[in-house]
Amino acid sequence: MPPGGGGPMKDCEYSQISTHSSSPMESPHKKKKIAARRKWEVFPGRNKFFCNGRIMMARQTGVFYLTLILILVTSGLFFAFDCPYLAVKITPAIPVVGGILFFFVMGTLLRTSFSDPGVLPRATPDEAADLERQIDIANGTSSGGYRPPPRTKEVIINGQTVKLKYCFTCKIFRPPRASHCSLCDNCVERFDHHCPWVGNCVGKRNYRFFYMFILSLSFLTVFIFAFVITHVILRSQQTGFLNALKDSPASVLEAVVCFFSVWSIVGLSGFHTYLISSNQTTNEDIKGSWSNKRGKENYNPYSYGNIFTNCCVALCGPISPSLIDRRGYIQPDTPQPAAPSNGITMYGATQSQSDMCDQDQCIQSTKFVLQAAATPLLQSEPSLTSDELHLPGKPGLGTPCASLTLGPPTPPSSMPNLAAEAALADVLPRKEEHVAHQFLTPDEAPSPPGLLAAGSPLAHSRTVHVLGLASQDSLHEDSVRGLVKLSSV
Repeated sequence: MPPGGGGPMKDCEYSQISTHSSSPMESPHKKKKIAARRKWEVFPGRNKFFCNGRIMMARQTGVFYLTLILILVTSGLFFAFDCPYLAVKITPAIPVVGGILFFFVMGTLLRTSFSDPGVLPRATPDEAADLERQIDIANGTSSGGYRPPPRTKEVIINGQTVKLKYCFTCKIFRPPRASHCSLCDNCVERFDHHCPWVGNCVGKRNYRFFYMFILSLSFLTVFIFAFVITHVILRSQQTGFLNALKDSPASVLEAVVCFFSVWSIVGLSGFHTYLISSNQTTNEDIKGSWSNKRGKENYNPYSYGNIFTNCCVALCGPISPSLIDRRGYIQPDTPQPAAPSNGITMYGATQSQSDMCDQDQCIQSTKFVLQAAATPLLQSEPSLTSDELHLPGKPGLGTPCASLTLGPPTPPSSMPNLAAEAALADVLPRKEEHVAHQFLTPDEAPSPPGLLAAGSPLAHSRTVHVLGLASQDSLHEDSVRGLVKLSSV
């Protein structure tokens, strides 16, 4: 630019390019504070959480609400229509005992439904990769090929061989007696079964509360059914059977509900009493994994050989803490699994590293677009030839050629134009005629404006493009504006 001259670049203001994510070089005060998230918010299983992660349930809770309605309605009708008459005619202890049973049933039901059944945490990407390496080393396979890990491992428990199955969802070898629940999509320690009536899995941490729930519900159902029948009989002795039903219609509804539910509830309580006495789970009993007889080959290695001891261990033993820490905070520098590249999953890449890679790719792509956009502008400028290509009797290449009209630019191609190269090789040694190129080939594309010096020869083309200072500044300004627009998109 001439000294003292005010060119277009003098009044040009550069806009700061704002990237999508903050780079590591930014000052800390410019970063926005991100609220720390708890682990239950990103829990991978199919569960629902309430009260900031304190309550944990399965997603299918429709049957659980039906259980609540049946218990509340039946007990409410009993306390409203039957207990006043029975407390006067027989004893006031009846509503007291009924109230104690009702609150015990509700307490154990909510404790079973709202607690962690013993979910096992899934392996982190680093742990999963380390486990796969251990499996490859154990099997003698190389890291280059893919081979699925074995399904089982074998451990010895009280002289009995127990197989540990590999869970491809949680990326862990499940401990003994654990199983993967297909409804909750979690591996549960000492998995018994998934109970829709309580809206949760039944496992190591809530099995005792489930057993106390069904046992107390059996007593409550039998209690209500027995005293409803007693109430109807006492009224029928005074006013007749039909008049007794008219005086207390709620007793009929209670009797029907209790009659059809008492058999299943009492039967379920008896079945789980048998399981507790033999220290088995519903899953093991259905599969027939163990035999109760100690002398057989597939004896139960978890049984203590004593009914009383088995019951004490199941009902009075310590409750293990939750392993998933659902109310803990997520650490911001925790490695996250990166997107697969060429079919290979990469672990350990942080979010900031991936953002930096995206920025570099965006900058490289923007430079290529600006270089391609500047190519037609350079073609329209007059060019000067070297003395080597000037032919006598032919018009000089330094003068604009009016007979040639520029068409659309040739799209870039990865293959060189072999015909043009061969013709140029034949013409240059003879210096008999000159073939003027109408368009620039990919090899002849000039460098970006900032790197092209006026009067410098270009490789491949043997022509010198001379740009005016004003056009260079204008082209540079257009390039900067295009870069700002592309970055804002």
